[in-house]
Amino acid sequence: MTKSEKQAVIEEIAEKLQGTQYFYVTDASGLSVEEVNTVRRRCFESGVEYRVYKNTLIQKAIESVEAVDNNIGEVLKGFSGIIFSPESSNAPAKVIKGLRKEGFEKPVLKAASIDGDLYIGDNSVEELSNLKSKAELIGEVVGLLQSPATNVISALQSGGNNLSGLLKALAEKEG
Repeated sequence: MTKSEKQAVIEEIAEKLQGTQYFYVTDASGLSVEEVNTVRRRCFESGVEYRVYKNTLIQKAIESVEAVDNNIGEVLKGFSGIIFSPESSNAPAKVIKGLRKEGFEKPVLKAASIDGDLYIGDNSVEELSNLKSKAELIGEVVGLLQSPATNVISALQSGGNNLSGLLKALAEKEG
C-alpha cells in the first residue's frame, strides 16, 4: 500500500468516525472467510456496517478525530474490525449477541464508543445490547407525556357517563 493509499484509507475511516456516533472495535481473528462474510451479512441486515482495517490506520484516524476518545487505541492489537452504526447504539451489540447464539465465539468486542463514552471489553456486550435506541427513548417519553392526559380524559368520560346515569336514575325515581 502506498502512502497516498494509506492516507486515503485514514481519511475514509476518520470520515466514518465523524459521521457515526456509535462504533464498535472488534476482534474477529481466526474466523474463516465464510464466517467473516456471515458477520458482514448479519451486520448489513441490522443496518450496520462491518469493515476490517489495519490497526495503525485506525489509530491515525482516531487521532485525527476530536470527538473520539484516543484511549480506544489501547485495544488496537491483533486483528481489528470496526462496526459502524449510524442510528442505533445497541444494534452492533445485538448482532454480536445473535452471532453468539448461532455458535460464533467471535467477533469479540474490544471497545465501543457510544456518544463519546468508551466501553472496553467483551463483558460490555450484554450491557450495550440493553441500551435503548434514540427512537425507543423518544417513544417512551411521548408515551409518558400522553399517559396523564389520556387518564384525565378517560376519567372525565367515564365520570360523565356515571354522572348522567346517576342523574337519569334520580329523575326516574322522582317521576
